[in-house]
Amino acid sequence: MPLFSGRTTRRSRVVPALDDADLTRVLRQLSRRGVGGRALEVAQVSTLLEETGENWDRRSHRVSVLAEATADTEIASSWLARQPQDADALVFHSWVALVRGLRHRRLDDAARLVSQCHRAAELRPADPLPWVVLLGMARIERYAQNDVNALWREATARDRWHREAYLQMLAHLSPEEGGSSASVLDFIDVVRTRIPANAPCAAIEVTAAVRQYQGLLAQGGVRAMTAGQLWQSGQLAAALEQAASLWAKPGFFQHAGTLADLNVLAYALCAAGRAADAHDVFQALQGTVTPWPWNVDGDPVQRFEQHRDKAERGRLGSAGRA
Repeated sequence: MPLFSGRTTRRSRVVPALDDADLTRVLRQLSRRGVGGRALEVAQVSTLLEETGENWDRRSHRVSVLAEATADTEIASSWLARQPQDADALVFHSWVALVRGLRHRRLDDAARLVSQCHRAAELRPADPLPWVVLLGMARIERYAQNDVNALWREATARDRWHREAYLQMLAHLSPEEGGSSASVLDFIDVVRTRIPANAPCAAIEVTAAVRQYQGLLAQGGVRAMTAGQLWQSGQLAAALEQAASLWAKPGFFQHAGTLADLNVLAYALCAAGRAADAHDVFQALQGTVTPWPWNVDGDPVQRFEQHRDKAERGRLGSAGRA
């Protein structure tokens, strides 16, 4: 799936599948509910995941997007009822339950879901996804940190730089979910120097900073007024500098969540007062918008376009002064 193949401006839109054409096709088919019946819907999802094979990064992206898209349907339950010992069916059903659980901050029959994940892990031992789902469940159930660390080790032992595993751990540690800013910083300090620059989880430091920045804005008052100082930290400024110079280059990133990470980087650069540096990132995105981080203060597409236009003006202004 070629990224950044064209540089002509496209209409900005939220694209859950990002650059995944096969996933886009299945989502479009699923949107025509009632056409072909439940059996066909199950077949469309199961076939796509089967075709993904052992590309754990791409499987995670497809499972998470499909789970979000079908969480209000019975597709996952129907699939599991038909194939109760199928690893994909077990993982998908558990991930759909996780999506619902995160919406309502509770899990229905958590013990059963844990059992499903362990069974999926038995059926496909190399797959990190059952352990990643368990990490997500730990966010809701608020497992003890030692237990969360054990799940983390299982997931990353199978795929060391698994993007979704890092995001689930970051969310678990965040103050919004019962953790603390100190816990997040400790986690970032531990992993920062180990992650290759182009790994699927390479955006975790910038992602954590955006979450912290938005948290400060949400508090209002003095914290909101001084939130911009966050980006002046030497370590974070250096991380942004490296990301701005590398991430938007064609071929630098190859993982399924590349366009989502570029959305985070574009937002971070604009928040840091570096709109001109975000220009190339917006160009690489070609109008592909993710709801977060743009949706915290308005319509994500509108906010994306406002910042994109500001970045364009900033680039033109910089060129004029050169």
